[in-house]
Amino acid sequence: MPSGRRVPARVALITGGSRGIGLALARVFAREGYAVVITGRDRERLNSALEQLERSRVEVTARLCDVRDATSVEEMCAELRGKHQAIDVLINNAGVAHALAPVEKLSIAAWGDVIATNLTGTFLVTRAALPLMHSGGTIVNNLSIAALQVFTGMAAYNASKAGALAFTNVLREELRARGIRVLALLPGATDTEIWQQFWPDAPREKMVSTDAVAEAVLLAVNAPANTAIEEIRIGPAGGAL
Repeated sequence: MPSGRRVPARVALITGGSRGIGLALARVFAREGYAVVITGRDRERLNSALEQLERSRVEVTARLCDVRDATSVEEMCAELRGKHQAIDVLINNAGVAHALAPVEKLSIAAWGDVIATNLTGTFLVTRAALPLMHSGGTIVNNLSIAALQVFTGMAAYNASKAGALAFTNVLREELRARGIRVLALLPGATDTEIWQQFWPDAPREKMVSTDAVAEAVLLAVNAPANTAIEEIRIGPAGGAL
């Protein structure tokens, strides 16, 4: 390599990266030397996350993006394309839940928002980011154990996560020949703010930490290319709450 030539940093794009699992993932990948791009819908939260991440002394970008909106997603990826040669790791982490409600009392608005964020948002970001991805890249979709396990009163959340798992499985087969690995992240009960939406008094002390989830993701991403990993499962010690 010619003297003085810089090797571009690997790039990790993390949606919903201003808090919870997303912010923990951003910290871990920044620690590993990745240029980190986080997105979110709340500018104040993004700025706070950016202040924390800048202490890692790697390139960190915080970008307003509504994953429910195709135009917002395309604009974010176009801006990223202007700054970086490629995306090495895409983590579709942005997600919302809803208050507990039986199907007959679940509002159409709540259903629409959850499906648009958790399922359609994963599709929109993946579709826009794929032209920037190459062989050796990795996509991680944060699905939650709700992709596999039914929770009464959580019809929209369960449906969005199960649908996102089906999307993930199709995507894996489509991208196998391109050398892009696709992983399903299936964490159990994790100590994040999402519990405020449907179980404010949930026993946080029994939950897995966001840092533990992030470390598990990093371990899977760093595994050799020929490693047969399709799912990342992590949950509280002792199983369900």
